Amino acid sequence: MRLEKVKERQVSEEKKKPGATGKEADNRNFKAGIAVGIGSAAIVAALLYARSGKPKKK
Repeated sequence: MRLEKVKERQVSEEKKKPGATGKEADNRNFKAGIAVGIGSAAIVAALLYARSGKPKKK
């Protein structure tokens, strides 16, 4: 019986989340995807820059 109450509370809390459905959720995922892409590019650029100052092995 207590487990049922916990599940009901979880379902009701999920409904209260703002922007959890529709276009707002898609927009949020799109922005998160852009942020991951920019972060990945920054890491790659930092690694390339760090490697560029080292002398090449022969």
